[in-house]
Amino acid sequence: MKTASESITFRCGATMKNRFMLAPLTNSQSLENGILSDAEFNWLTMRAQGGFGLVMTCASHVQENGKGFQGQLGIFNDIHIEGHQRLAKELKSHGALAVVQLHHAGMRAPKDLINQQPVCPSIDKETDSRQLTLEETKGVIDAFIKAAIRAKTSGYDGVEIHGAHGYLLCQFLSKEINKRQDIYGGSLENRSRIVFEIIEGIRKACGRSFLIGVRLSPERFGMDLNEIKILAQNLIDTNLIDFLDISLWDCFKMPEDLNYQDKTLLDHFTGLNFKDVKLTVAGKISSGHDVHEILKNKVDFVTIGRSAILHHNFPHRVIENPNFKPASLPVSKSYLKKEGLSNSFIEYMNRWPNFVQN
Repeated sequence: MKTASESITFRCGATMKNRFMLAPLTNSQSLENGILSDAEFNWLTMRAQGGFGLVMTCASHVQENGKGFQGQLGIFNDIHIEGHQRLAKELKSHGALAVVQLHHAGMRAPKDLINQQPVCPSIDKETDSRQLTLEETKGVIDAFIKAAIRAKTSGYDGVEIHGAHGYLLCQFLSKEINKRQDIYGGSLENRSRIVFEIIEGIRKACGRSFLIGVRLSPERFGMDLNEIKILAQNLIDTNLIDFLDISLWDCFKMPEDLNYQDKTLLDHFTGLNFKDVKLTVAGKISSGHDVHEILKNKVDFVTIGRSAILHHNFPHRVIENPNFKPASLPVSKSYLKKEGLSNSFIEYMNRWPNFVQN
């Protein structure tokens, strides 16, 4: 049986020293032009020092109009490369794989933040979003590819493509949101075309030794569990990706859709034929016990969010003590500052119920 301390080698050749990945956590710490701040640098490098085998940045927008939150790290312009170079070098110096998550918020980009009308696969009246033209859709694909090239230039080991949580690529996947009549709308094949063209472009531009992952979420935001399973298997079958990151919200729960409650949400994905593609999952993996329970399944490594905020050295703690439990909530602001969170990150964490002691 695999253990949390075991290394793992991806098909691209990159080796992760253990089974812990830092989740791509929104933290609102970088500069408003997308340049890496010292605060975000410190937050991420502390997690590398704390033993995470793969450290992923927050969602980093690939176009200026794809910004989803204040203080978001950008990778849409060459002005961002210097900060990313500094970060990638430091993360790797601690033995972590350094990965950028590539993101576009689409209709979830706040209008007052991007100072223009948000974009979407189709017109969305609720968010006052306009439909991307065919040419603009091609431009989005190109922006993801160029962002991956910037990541490689910066020294990162790879990228993760954010296709989850209702952001732009997820909007394309949704038959509820995507009402296009062209090659990027209609069937699942057409709605997912943008994701495959991005992957193909990144692989061609960045080479076989570059790590490529894809994040998907099977519920909410108009997602259909069966369609996401089909998409996941199709992504595996391309032989172009190294890992799938499935965001489950809760790794231990049953599906929300009554039609699929014959097994847990996790089991719906561990039953796929992963071949040599690795699987990671996220969702309420909080303790040492949780880590070991998930790794008993056909999951190759765990993605840690909340407990990584509470403990920069969560991997070290769990490897030393399989029964490790995270700090009880809520925690004080001074506690979070010691764990590398800046004031802006702590302010953001106030949105999480019962997390920050006030």
